[in-house]
Amino acid sequence: MELILKDGTKLAAEDGITAIEAVKLISESLARNTLVIKVNDEFVSFSDKLSGECKIEAFTFADETGREAYRHTCSHILAQAVKNIFPTALFAIGPAITNGFYYDFEFKTPITQEDFPKIESEMARIIKADLPIVRSYMTRKEAEAFLKKIKQPYKIELLGDIPEGEKISFYTQGDFADLCSGPHLNSTGKIKAFKLTSLTGAYWRGNEKNKMLTRIYGTAFDKKSNLEEYLVKLEEMKNRDHNKLGRELGIFMTDENVGQGLPLIMPKGARMIQILSRFVEDEEERRGYLLTKTPSMSKNNLFITSGHWDHYKDKMFYMGEEGVDEEILCLRPMTCPFQFTIYKNGLKSYRDLPIRYAETAQEFRKEASGEMHGLIRIRQFTLSDGHIICTHDQLEEEFHGAVDLIDYLAKCLGLDKDISYRFSRWNPNEADKYIGTKEEWEKTESAMKQILDDLKIDYTEAWGEAAFYGPKLDVQGTNVHGKEDTLFTVQIDFALAKRFDMVYVDENGDKVHPLIIHRSSIGCYERTLAMLIEKYAGAFPLWFAPVQARVMSLTDRTIDKAKEVVAEMKKAGLRVEIDTRSEKIGKKIREAQLEKIPYMLIIGDKEAEEGVVAVRYRTEGDLGKMKLSELIDRMTEEVRTLKLN
Repeated sequence: MELILKDGTKLAAEDGITAIEAVKLISESLARNTLVIKVNDEFVSFSDKLSGECKIEAFTFADETGREAYRHTCSHILAQAVKNIFPTALFAIGPAITNGFYYDFEFKTPITQEDFPKIESEMARIIKADLPIVRSYMTRKEAEAFLKKIKQPYKIELLGDIPEGEKISFYTQGDFADLCSGPHLNSTGKIKAFKLTSLTGAYWRGNEKNKMLTRIYGTAFDKKSNLEEYLVKLEEMKNRDHNKLGRELGIFMTDENVGQGLPLIMPKGARMIQILSRFVEDEEERRGYLLTKTPSMSKNNLFITSGHWDHYKDKMFYMGEEGVDEEILCLRPMTCPFQFTIYKNGLKSYRDLPIRYAETAQEFRKEASGEMHGLIRIRQFTLSDGHIICTHDQLEEEFHGAVDLIDYLAKCLGLDKDISYRFSRWNPNEADKYIGTKEEWEKTESAMKQILDDLKIDYTEAWGEAAFYGPKLDVQGTNVHGKEDTLFTVQIDFALAKRFDMVYVDENGDKVHPLIIHRSSIGCYERTLAMLIEKYAGAFPLWFAPVQARVMSLTDRTIDKAKEVVAEMKKAGLRVEIDTRSEKIGKKIREAQLEKIPYMLIIGDKEAEEGVVAVRYRTEGDLGKMKLSELIDRMTEEVRTLKLN
């Protein structure tokens, strides 16, 4: 038989050797570190015998595929340990995720993180036992009978999701068997280092109408030293979590009487959003955008025309019922139909195009309870929404301009190294999710791919992630927990101009439908604010820090002087607070540092007499005494140049 390696190299081998013996022929060290093996594009067990021509690939912990299998196996070990300790627990799903794994359970009596040590101890026992992990197959009838016998209703529901004709596989280790497509390691003893990290609630299938389950998170590494290094990093990530830090810094809060997904933006957070929106609107104006201001609600007629009523209705808040003789009013999930209506106010010529509309808009989407998190995913949000109406010839230049604006703003915020690009395409196998013909989709996606390639954008492709009216470029960011979300987006829309009967008169006097680019230059302000809180751990660059300086009087005698300093700094456009409390200066400084305020100004009798201020900087400590004019010049220059930390 012949083995074909990843690089195309061919090796002769004895017919009937096992998969792991084949890997040994490639490299003894590779075989020692192999976690899973793929033969002819299918995962196989180490003991499976090979024959004929075999394309073979072995994966170690250095490979993403190997890491996923390693951590997926650890999730099964967690499930087995839970079964041993809590025999009445029901099992849902347990996948590998970035840097770890989780498993969802239904417990008859609630558990807490105080239960982690005994679960970890049982997991360690299972690992030490080095139980073989064996894959087996069942018919649908056999699988259903088995799952009913062990009383696992969630697994029975998952079984129903497996398409007819697809193999139904189980993985067994000791007395524990789980419905799973794999792949897994060949034994539990392969796990070298793990740790359970957190516990949270999670609705079954992310649907708030379903039962709330208990989700246990964990992580696993191939070496104890790597695990310890990650746990230190994890602690730092927790300290950067915007959901925790944003509340501590007084940026936002939530209240159960207000409702889930409806954060209350406090004065500091509101000031930051104001600073960012003014900056964005000024930059958009410089780039030729026209500002609009449109209603937060409308009759559903507008969304019937756009197609949102058919394709997006379950994500919309609305009042009234279809078939009832009254208006149905919708809270808008986006501004596009409103700006299209503005475009239609008066016939346009090709000489008028491109027209760029932009708006800082309040929008509303009915997010599921299980999906909402802090400021990342909420039900009411502020979007830097915009639409470019252009001719076909202008498409590439306008698309480039939209991407350039996003790149510029990301660089100004210091996020340019933290983002990636995703080309989100339609799924032709689910054509009912979209509007337009196959030919229109293929033509538009081909044009967009050409534009992305011309711009030399490094992107991945995601099938099925397009908007229902066209493909898009999603600019992705990752939060401290490793979850990826879309921050900004640029979409090509070939369909809605026709639905709204938007036209322009071309050079020949004919009425032609334009193309539309949907774009969000800084995305959802709340989500971007969450990313900024986590990136800077609350210590924001001076230009968008909510409070840029705090002036502290050393004694009651210098309160008036401190007030004069504050007034002078505010006159220069700086955001300044004053602290005249009868507290020790050390305490005042510590509190200012905890609040991440960039500049601290101290005024005692000597400073008041000399007409100077004693200055401390957040990162550099004591800067000594300065004339106020000198400090103002320094700070305003930092702001003018958009200096980052």
